[in-house]
Amino acid sequence: MKNETKKTVYTRALSSILLVSLIGFSAYSQKGKTISTKKITKPAAAAAVAVNPDDAKPIMTIGKSEVPYKEFKYVYGKNNSNTSDANSEKSVREYVDLYVNFKLKVMDAEKEGLDTTNAFKKELEGYRKQLAKPYLTDKSVTEKLVKEAYERMKEEVNASHILIKCDAKADPKDTLAAYNKAMEIRKKILGGDAFEKLAKDKSDDPSAKYNDGNLGFFTAMQMVYPFEDVAFKTAKGAISEPIRTQFGYHIIKVLDRRPSQGQITVAHIMVRSNPGMPEEDSIAARKKIFDIYDRLKKNENFSSLALEFSDHTDSKTKGGVLPAFGTGTMVPSFENAAFALKDTNSFSMPFQTPFGWHIVKLKNRKMLESFEELKPSLETKVSKDSRSELNKSVLIARLKKENKLVENKPLIAYAASKADTNLPGAKWKYDMADKRLDETIITIKEKKYSLRDFFQYAEKKQQATKSKAPDYQMKLLYKDFADQAVLDYEESHLNEKYEDYKMLVKEYRDGILLFTLMDKKVWTKAIEDTSGLKSYHAENKNKYNWNERIKATIYSASNQKSLDNVKSKLASKNFFVNDLKFDAAKFSTKGKEIGIKNGLSIRTHAENLKRDKSLTIEVAGFAAKDEKASIALKRANHVVDTLVSLGVERSRIMVKDSGKINFMATPEDSRRVSFRVFSNSPKIMERLANANEPLSLQVTDGLFQKEENKVIDQLKEWKPGNYTIENNGRINYVVVDAIEAPRQKTFDEARGAVISDYQNYLEKQWIDGMKVLHPVKIDETLVKKLITK
Repeated sequence: MKNETKKTVYTRALSSILLVSLIGFSAYSQKGKTISTKKITKPAAAAAVAVNPDDAKPIMTIGKSEVPYKEFKYVYGKNNSNTSDANSEKSVREYVDLYVNFKLKVMDAEKEGLDTTNAFKKELEGYRKQLAKPYLTDKSVTEKLVKEAYERMKEEVNASHILIKCDAKADPKDTLAAYNKAMEIRKKILGGDAFEKLAKDKSDDPSAKYNDGNLGFFTAMQMVYPFEDVAFKTAKGAISEPIRTQFGYHIIKVLDRRPSQGQITVAHIMVRSNPGMPEEDSIAARKKIFDIYDRLKKNENFSSLALEFSDHTDSKTKGGVLPAFGTGTMVPSFENAAFALKDTNSFSMPFQTPFGWHIVKLKNRKMLESFEELKPSLETKVSKDSRSELNKSVLIARLKKENKLVENKPLIAYAASKADTNLPGAKWKYDMADKRLDETIITIKEKKYSLRDFFQYAEKKQQATKSKAPDYQMKLLYKDFADQAVLDYEESHLNEKYEDYKMLVKEYRDGILLFTLMDKKVWTKAIEDTSGLKSYHAENKNKYNWNERIKATIYSASNQKSLDNVKSKLASKNFFVNDLKFDAAKFSTKGKEIGIKNGLSIRTHAENLKRDKSLTIEVAGFAAKDEKASIALKRANHVVDTLVSLGVERSRIMVKDSGKINFMATPEDSRRVSFRVFSNSPKIMERLANANEPLSLQVTDGLFQKEENKVIDQLKEWKPGNYTIENNGRINYVVVDAIEAPRQKTFDEARGAVISDYQNYLEKQWIDGMKVLHPVKIDETLVKKLITK
């Protein structure tokens, strides 16, 4: 394994709770074992477990530190339970060695005080917060919400709404006023007034002015949960009661329902057009999209046309393909045209959206997946969706009872009375001389929170609002404070309630220490120790060898025509590069080769030539009809001298005397030197071929050992020459330049492997030294109890 990747793998292992990789990645990766990536889940309940008398006994003693049998059994089982050789003697004993090395490294990190640094504490706290999340949810509520979301995803609802804005933290007076306004509008709708007109006139949703409040079709997880919940529970044609969301009160009218359309993948070609553009540009855009449509009807390649003509930069290089999408993702006009396509590879007529003209081609249609397939992603979405607030409120209510929350009601009322008009402006400060600051406002079991704690929280969390009721805002802040206190208390006691959580935090703690120390003593040290690396290479150079290699270039063509084009270019040695345009040099003085008007362009040409050594250039001099013909060659040679003075090799420049030119508009245009660029680069040949027909040519060159390239492996003999091989539906033209005999790798060629091996060498030296300082004893009796195969 290359050194550049090993540290990255350790990082990924730490982030994924892969303890196996933390305690001995090299050993496991070299043996080809699979590292488990089990998802962290909270147990349904802390079940009673029978006490094993061996659990407290040390399975290993490292110096003065003991590792309990229970700890090792847990870690081994967690990381090996799904392997085919779990609990075999080989597997258990390998893991004992790995765990000893792991513990030795952690002990060394602790000795160096790495667990006391601010950076370590901050990183561990971040991981601990992440690990705690699955334990700070109500599993039964989560399961219900996930199942509900899946059932709703089977259906799509088309609804309109009228919004009456109301801030989520508005005081009761303003909330009541918004609610009453919504009820008045609903009353008018039930009385016969048109919903669409009231939406346009009364809704605070700006889009209602042009869409009459219609939101189109949507499914679960696309609207805030309270809105979604009512929409799915309201019958077709019915009008809902006002429903409160974070935006205010909504009145919902369900217009239609239909089964889920699933997800589709489409490619599209877009020609940009918008209402504000000039009329002639709009007409040109329409003509362009219909010209493309006509070419598609003649069976031209959709991907090629997208690459050449589409104005959608994100998709044009991918054949116009967009990420899969479902209902409610795209603008309605695009969505309707896409879902109207029935057959794979069929394409639409041109149609317009607010972004321009489009043609859409159907690539794939996938209906709703099974619950089991979608469950992991739905759990993630539910945890981030607005419905997670329901989960949170249920959890907090339960924890308040479990942890015996006691509130000091008179002190809460006193706190509310201390709010003033500064609070709605987020400028409130508490009186630090208040004699009641140290009184207890909340008690959670043994933990007490004072009025001072609450006031400090209020100062920090206050936000500017339009509320005219400061005391109500203070009560809202208190509710948030109490809820957070309950969650904080539970989080701080997770170690006592859940053994899995306790072990996970310990794994992360030890993993961070190990990562930091490995970086210091092995990874970075090995990379920066150049003399040590070279010495190690010199002492072990027989390990680093090249087998016989073939120097070859593989031209993989999609068809015979493309291959013939390749052979033609190779035969000509240097081929014309038609996509590199070098501006002509123009001369300002009649009858002179001196006096270039645009000398800066010559300098640019020189830089381009120096940058790409595969390029050669033809310099063609011209004379105007009112000049001597001989001036043409003089001009060309003058430009050549200029290019050479700027660092371009003379051998890469061809001179052409073009004499007088009679077809230019003016004599000034005729006084010029023009350029044509040539190349012998396979990569430029590849670029030119694929510009007209994507993937028509792929070029691979280099030195190949056996079993490194499937095309090379099909050669019947290794010797210089040209060979044609068909493979995977492509025609491969192989140009073999030379055969290189086996030899030892130079230090630079072997550097990656040397760094990796040197890291292993440094790690072994380190571990061996630690074992001398901290003798290791293993309890064989306990080890054998783990061996069941």
